[in-house]
Amino acid sequence: MNLRPFAHTGVRVSPLCLGTMMFGHWGNPDHDEGVRVIHAALDAGINFVDTADVYSRGESEEILGKALAGGRRDNVFLATKVHGTMGDDPNEFGNSRRWIIREAEASLKRLGTDWIDLYQIHRPEPDTDIEETLGALSDLVRQGKVRYIGSSTYPASLLVEAQWAARERHLERFVCEQPPYSMLTRGVENDLLPTCLRHRMAVIPWSPLGGGWLSGRWRKGEDAPSSTRAERMPARFDLSMPENQRKLEAADALGKLADEAGISLIHLALAFVIRHPAVTSAIIGPRTMEQLESQLGAEDVVLDDALLDRIDEIVAPGTNFSSADAGWQNPAMEPAARRR
Repeated sequence: MNLRPFAHTGVRVSPLCLGTMMFGHWGNPDHDEGVRVIHAALDAGINFVDTADVYSRGESEEILGKALAGGRRDNVFLATKVHGTMGDDPNEFGNSRRWIIREAEASLKRLGTDWIDLYQIHRPEPDTDIEETLGALSDLVRQGKVRYIGSSTYPASLLVEAQWAARERHLERFVCEQPPYSMLTRGVENDLLPTCLRHRMAVIPWSPLGGGWLSGRWRKGEDAPSSTRAERMPARFDLSMPENQRKLEAADALGKLADEAGISLIHLALAFVIRHPAVTSAIIGPRTMEQLESQLGAEDVVLDDALLDRIDEIVAPGTNFSSADAGWQNPAMEPAARRR
């Protein structure tokens, strides 16, 4: 694969990043098969792998650690995340110094490595000062346990605040943002992606297949496919909701467009995401070898302007069908936050 610059760091990464959310009891509980899929992705030229502590409560990190043992670790740009709930204790969660330091050590142990290349804050936490979070992350960098830091699913305003705080307090700054982005989830085109370009941040979108909507399995007139993801997040998939009906219509139209273009809908979806000037790598999340093989090769697909215009006609730029697809709900929009 032709590698791309990772922000301003000097590191180069593949345009497809292997996401491992579906390894473990959230998706595929077979550890050996997970290892084989990871090895196949690395053998295909992917050198960037992303996981998170919360994926199957650490099991995904453990599977990835097994896959990288035996000499494969050094050639992989390894990313993981912290924030999600990992236990019953109320402090086993969030963006506090206490939790970040503790969970970084736990992730290092599960991954079987001495360092994390990219350590990301999985979601904003309004009850924690950004200086608290950046201070803890900066200490991990100075200790040699983390190389770079990033964010995931942050709105543009909080990214700018984090950049300002890093400069003002002489702390490490986020060099990467991981937002939701696909042909069906285009809200980040308005502000977030231009903001990342201005601040020279890498962008590694999650869910470029729209959570499976762009896998080719969601078509009008056919039964809705079952999946563990749909069971965990019904607001994004329940066809009784009007916004998801509109999403189904768009997915069907995009499938027909892919057929006309002579490419798979999966390749169309991935090529669309990595075509954006702000995007560094698209995170693919296969559960099986078959799913991985269906996604490899998308990095070589070139979409011409006429085809991109057709996509814009089906899904307007800068729009989402559902607020649930944004991955984070702004607490300022809660009724209690809007009323004295």
